[in-house]
Amino acid sequence: MKKLFKLILNTIPRPILIRLSYIARPILALALKGDAFTDPIDEKSFRMFLPYGYGTQRNNVLSPSTLSLERHRLLWLYLNDKTDFFTSKEKKKILHFAPEQAFYKLFRNQKNLEYTTTDLFSPLADVKADICNLPFEDNQYDVILCNHVLEHIPDDTKAMQELFRVLKPGGMAVLQIPQDLSRATTFADDSITDQKERAKIFGQYDHVRIYGRDYFDKLRSIGFNVIEEDYTNEIAPELVEKYCLAKGEIIPVCFK
Repeated sequence: MKKLFKLILNTIPRPILIRLSYIARPILALALKGDAFTDPIDEKSFRMFLPYGYGTQRNNVLSPSTLSLERHRLLWLYLNDKTDFFTSKEKKKILHFAPEQAFYKLFRNQKNLEYTTTDLFSPLADVKADICNLPFEDNQYDVILCNHVLEHIPDDTKAMQELFRVLKPGGMAVLQIPQDLSRATTFADDSITDQKERAKIFGQYDHVRIYGRDYFDKLRSIGFNVIEEDYTNEIAPELVEKYCLAKGEIIPVCFK
């Protein structure tokens, strides 16, 4: 199964994968029904989660029902438990980059959210836009969600500046990225052009860097007030395992 999923991820374009997944999800959810692991987003349980990864595959990480990964389930728990994202009586303006299927319909149907999605290529995007040149006015959004996008962007400084520009004063941006916390500094090497080699080194062929611990300070240099939220340490260990979370993953919660 791992080899099959790796082949699918590396050969089928992502927009097509998104469309095909609507057919595959109910079949996979039924076939893998059990009680070993639970997806907190829809509270469905399975005997196993699916493997995932463009390079090295991780076992038991992709939920069959919502297609959530570790980072999505962690973000869902954080938004539920630590914010008023779902409970605010005042409508919040949300800007969601590269919207994930795990969240798309749920956020779209949330009555207290004025929900806008954006991406250059995703079929789920309301607005086709370049993150480095956004077509939005200054100080527009209460919450920005930008999950595993910046590692794809050559000029991430410009992208961060645009995110800061369109966020309202006092607004919150969750800017998750794949991060190697053992690295003090971010690593990039544009001389590596072979896709297989880039997937081996960077985790995906289309990643342009591996962020280190200096990521948080770079966000601060843009103007964000950054909280390095280690939320898995606040969750019971048995639930970290049950929900298939990545222990120690840091959520960059940024305020303007």
